[in-house]
Amino acid sequence: MAYKILTINPGSTSTKVGCFEGETEIFTVNVSHDADQLKEFATISDQLPYRKETILMELEKAGIDLSTIDAFVGRGGGLLAVEGGTYEVDEVLLSHAVKGANGVQHPAQLGSQIANEFAVQYNKPAFVVNPPDTDELCLYARMTGIKGVYRNVHLHALNLKETAIRHSEANGAKYEDKNYVVCHIGGGISISAHQKGKMIDGNDIVGGEGPMAPTRCGSIPAAEMIRYAYKCGDQKEALSLTTKTGGFVSHLGTSDALEVSTKAAEGDETCARIWNTMIYQIIRYIGAMAAVLHGEVDGILLGGGMVHNKDLVKQITDSCSWIAPVYAYPGEFELEAMAAGAIRVLSGQETAKKYTGKPVWSPEEIGE
Repeated sequence: MAYKILTINPGSTSTKVGCFEGETEIFTVNVSHDADQLKEFATISDQLPYRKETILMELEKAGIDLSTIDAFVGRGGGLLAVEGGTYEVDEVLLSHAVKGANGVQHPAQLGSQIANEFAVQYNKPAFVVNPPDTDELCLYARMTGIKGVYRNVHLHALNLKETAIRHSEANGAKYEDKNYVVCHIGGGISISAHQKGKMIDGNDIVGGEGPMAPTRCGSIPAAEMIRYAYKCGDQKEALSLTTKTGGFVSHLGTSDALEVSTKAAEGDETCARIWNTMIYQIIRYIGAMAAVLHGEVDGILLGGGMVHNKDLVKQITDSCSWIAPVYAYPGEFELEAMAAGAIRVLSGQETAKKYTGKPVWSPEEIGE
């Protein structure tokens, strides 16, 4: 049976919506929302009725009959750390999505809420798949050199895991049987170690870890960051370097990777220096993740928008192919990943997980 799935992935001023029949995409649209109107809402969750209505208008134009949908899947923002998998939307999950229990206010919180609205109306299930706060870190990856301070993980978990699952299936293997270093290289950059189906390590893209990215500073020596924050005198400005004003923006005044890579290729020395520094740092983190896997790596998988750039792929391949074969999967599979997770549950390949409302790990587990 080819299940019909509707996927909902809210962004800052738009919402990506896709309709799938089995693995086949039958409709997709990026629904635009008026930025000025969004500013009128006090919280992210207050945007729900407006966003839902604009989505419904687009679905009506496309002739999508929601009564024929077997399941609705939303982006799982606002949740506490969970292990990977597909989660059924329930009251606990919804309450955390509404308030942003993880402390991060992001439109992804609306994904599960909108999916639930449709699911209730048509008496169908609603799910979230590999939420942004998917956390499968091994113990040593959590620890830091400061007692009481632990590493959190924020990665492009949905796309990272789907890339690994698709690569495995294309090669007649199971994700749970393989080890990979998987990268998402786009506006943010995630480098992750996957061991037998678990994402055991990776960089915290919200906390400022990892390679420099178009809007992110990447890892900075702690003392230098502390000195900069004191010199700057503005905590918000210093923090913004980790997600908004660092990386290309800080050095070049733009977050446009295509512009930077093009100028670099044309001989602009400043752009070339920053472009190549970013790639150097990506390579460094790939090496670190390979070491975490004890060198037992079945493939290095590259996904995300910047993977369309042949120079980036070549530099990474030239530097890392001695570790394992390098495979490029340009773009992202987020909508496809959401649909695939729901289909695995509906077809009995997986059992939907229950969101407990408790983080997957706490310091009490090690007596701290």
